[in-house]
Amino acid sequence: MKKLTTTMMQQTLSKQDRRLTVGLDLGDRSSFYCVLDEAGDVLMEQRLSTTPKAIKEIVRAMPRSRIALETGTHSPWVSRLLSEFGHEAIVAHARSVRLIGESRRKDDRIDARTLARLARIDPQLLCPVKHRSAEAQADLTVIRARAALVRTRTMLVNAARGLTKSYGERLRGCNARGMKPKAAQDLSPELKSALEPMMREIESVSERICEYDHLLESMTRNRYPEAERLKQIKGVGTLIALTYMLTLEEPHRFRKSRDAACYVGLQPGRRNSGQSEPQMHISKGRSVSPSTPGAGCAPRSRPLGSRQRPAPMGHEAG
Repeated sequence: MKKLTTTMMQQTLSKQDRRLTVGLDLGDRSSFYCVLDEAGDVLMEQRLSTTPKAIKEIVRAMPRSRIALETGTHSPWVSRLLSEFGHEAIVAHARSVRLIGESRRKDDRIDARTLARLARIDPQLLCPVKHRSAEAQADLTVIRARAALVRTRTMLVNAARGLTKSYGERLRGCNARGMKPKAAQDLSPELKSALEPMMREIESVSERICEYDHLLESMTRNRYPEAERLKQIKGVGTLIALTYMLTLEEPHRFRKSRDAACYVGLQPGRRNSGQSEPQMHISKGRSVSPSTPGAGCAPRSRPLGSRQRPAPMGHEAG
């Protein structure tokens, strides 16, 4: 199809007075979109940069349309941008749309067409999801940044201990939070000089983690006072309570507590057929870690500021 300039695209879209259906295949640097008219015919296909400016130029010229995209790194801010311009943004669950994920003929153009046609027929085929608000995403980013620092500290501590053991020596006994340069004082001179920069870095990372802890405590007191109710549960502190609240964000959309449990991944699989109803394992449709409630609510987890040894932070998927 002939490549159109931005002006030509805007003129073509502005002439459409009927509702359009658009499939938007997001990429890290560039994306591809396909526009269908009411009859299902391809009206336009084009590549564009994955930037707010480029997307605004296109969606501003469209009449109010239904735009489908898949979950991914850029889908939160893109979906919010589309909604700001009055479009119906449908965010498809990427793992559930097997017609795209498991296709043997897969490229940006085909994926955009498939998204558009599925959205035109029935949006429920896309297993739509709702992204959290920009404010909740920003607050959750604080927790994820802290988790990244905890993983970094764990990696550095393990490396320091492993290097000393391979040399036939050991660091002074202490936990990760208490790992400071003085823990290497009893080492041989050559090993001490080699590990001192790493020990200082571990101490610096621990200080940054403490700063995040204070920030989370302040955030909870000033903006999420309801977290105090969750902290009454044994083993649940500020970190777990705040993460749980930000993950659910809107608790009133769940009719029962069981629905909230399914939302965070505590849901058994189902493979019923006729009279057969086998009992399946808990699914992993959502990541379960101290950064996303689930495993984080286990008794071994600690409240922020407690004297117990902190549980290691798990993988955070987004």
